[in-house]
Amino acid sequence: MTIAPEGRRMLRIEARNAETPIERKPSWIKTKAVMGPEYSELKQLVHGNGLHTVCEEAGCPNIFECWEDREATFLIGGSQCTRRCDFCQIDTGKPSALDRMEPRKVALSVQKMGLKYSTITGVARDDLEDGGAWLYAETVRQIHDLNPGTGVELLIPDFDAKPDQLAEVFSSRPEVLAHNVETVPRIFRRIRPGFRYERSLSVLTAAAEDGFVTKSNLMLGMGETFDEVVDAMQMLRDAGCDLLTINQYLRPSVRHHPVDRWVKPEEFVELAEIGEEIGFLGVMAGPMVRSSYRAGRLWAKAMTHKGLPIPAELEHLTEPRPSRQEAASLVAPRPGAVSLA
Repeated sequence: MTIAPEGRRMLRIEARNAETPIERKPSWIKTKAVMGPEYSELKQLVHGNGLHTVCEEAGCPNIFECWEDREATFLIGGSQCTRRCDFCQIDTGKPSALDRMEPRKVALSVQKMGLKYSTITGVARDDLEDGGAWLYAETVRQIHDLNPGTGVELLIPDFDAKPDQLAEVFSSRPEVLAHNVETVPRIFRRIRPGFRYERSLSVLTAAAEDGFVTKSNLMLGMGETFDEVVDAMQMLRDAGCDLLTINQYLRPSVRHHPVDRWVKPEEFVELAEIGEEIGFLGVMAGPMVRSSYRAGRLWAKAMTHKGLPIPAELEHLTEPRPSRQEAASLVAPRPGAVSLA
C-alpha cells in the first residue's frame, strides 16, 4: 500500500502519477526577488500581527510584485476540499466545520495590511447545504464594510451552477467575479473530474449577464495542444469572460499530474496576442503568471475598456508599471509588441 504524506492511502490516479518522477524545470522558470518598500512594510505588518495569506503560505514567487501594489490573496473554507483536481496541492477530504467568523477575520486582515486590492479564493464545500455560497459572499461583504475603497476579486468554485447559490455570491458585488476552467475540454474530465466544462462556462456567462467583470485562467502543460488552447480561449470569450490569465502548470508533488510539456515564453506571447485579437479586455500570460498576479491592474484595464470609472483609491492601478512575469517581459521585444502595465 502506498501512503500519501497526509497519512492516507494514495488514490489510484495518485499512485499512477507517482510512477513519473518530478520533472526538471527549464531555465526560464525562475523569478527574481525585488523587495521594495511596500513589500518590506507589508511583511512586517503580516508577521507582527500573526496574519496568514496564500501568498506566503504557498510560497508564491510573485509575492514581491503583488505586495508592492498592496495586493494579497486569502484562502477561505478550510484546508480540505470536497473535490479533487489533478493539479491542485490542496488535499481532498472531509472539511472542518464552517467557521462563521472567518469572513470577519479575513476583512480584519485586509484592514491591518492596508490592502488596496484583495483576491479571495477557497475550497469547494459540497458538504454544506449552500455549497459555501454564504461564506464566499459574506467575506466580500465584510471586506467592503471594513475597507471602503478596497477592491475584491472573488475566485469561486462552480457551485454546481445552482441559481440560488450563484445569486447569493453575486449579491456581494465583488469587483471581479472569477472562475477558472484551467484546461481544455478534451482533457477536462480527467484533470477536473468534479467539474463539467459547460457548467463552468455557464457560471461565467451568468456573472457576465449580471454585470460583473469576469475572469478565468488556463494552465498549460497538462496534455493540451496549442490549437486546443486557442479554441478554449474563444469559448471563454464567447461565454462572456473579460479577463484571462495563462500560465505554466508546475507539478506540486509526484502524486499530481505529470508535466506534459514546458511552454516557452514565446508561445505565451503569441497566446496573449491572440487573446487581444479574440476580444479579451485584458490578458496576462507567462510561465510564472498566476490567476491573482497583477489582479488589480487587469481589473483596471477592463474598467477602462468598458468606459467605467475607477475609484480614486484604486487609480494607482492605472499607472504604468512593468510586470516581470508577463511573457513579453521575458523575451526580446518585437516591433509593435506592447506589454500590459
